[in-house]
Amino acid sequence: MTTAQNTLASGPGWQVSDVVCTAGAGDKSFEEEHRSFCVAAVTNGTFRYRTRQGTAMLAPGAILLGNPGACYECGHEHGAGDRCLSFHFAPAYMERVVAELPGAKRLGFADPRLPPLPALAPLLAEAEAARETGDADAFEELGLRITGAVVAAGSGTVQAARTPSRRDQKRVAEAVRRIELEAEQPLSLADLAASTATSPYHFLRTFRQVAGMTPYQFLLRTRLHRAAVRLRSSDAAISTIAFDAGFSDLSTFNRRFRREMGETPGAYRTRRVHAAQNFS
Repeated sequence: MTTAQNTLASGPGWQVSDVVCTAGAGDKSFEEEHRSFCVAAVTNGTFRYRTRQGTAMLAPGAILLGNPGACYECGHEHGAGDRCLSFHFAPAYMERVVAELPGAKRLGFADPRLPPLPALAPLLAEAEAARETGDADAFEELGLRITGAVVAAGSGTVQAARTPSRRDQKRVAEAVRRIELEAEQPLSLADLAASTATSPYHFLRTFRQVAGMTPYQFLLRTRLHRAAVRLRSSDAAISTIAFDAGFSDLSTFNRRFRREMGETPGAYRTRRVHAAQNFS
């Protein structure tokens, strides 16, 4: 077996996997069938991809596109191995995404791939960083954002920024209040969208317009802020503070805290103690 697939995250109607292929020029091309819509970002290596939409050479930054039920073949006659971040969506899930994009009413990809596009580069970098740091919670939003951008690019539509309605603003305000009240609990994008009676893609897009960040980014900042306050105001163990704030493991908390605050939780607390001693 030349391909290893590791599921990074999943939810109702979607899944993202880290796919590593070690096939080389002397290996026979393999044929498989897409069981759902596939949007796979190539992060390393090159390979030839052939499906009913056509044949294309894929390199880092390109996006492989697959339709449910379509057979495909991959070959490595020009080089050994590749690695992809592969997002899979059930037809009903993808249909809701397409319905939210003006002018993109076609359900299905007409081309086998998208070439590397500057507009997608920041999103793909975020996704690759999430894979490397083990940030599984980020993939629900990243999958929707990447797929929305891919569908829009493939259909030639331009996503104009629509001014959020008062109803949309109210929905976002309700979601913000829920995050504030339940920040320590697991809160998925699908759960938040359902509580506002909107699709995940519409909710994500509207939340970003109104709040200036995604729901996951707001949730993460809320948790980190509360942890920082407790580090300053209590002597509880750092692990206790991390778990109480909603982080599932200490290493993730330490990494996120350092990225946001510029120092580790321990250094942040030590600086507070020294400041209090100097003041007294």
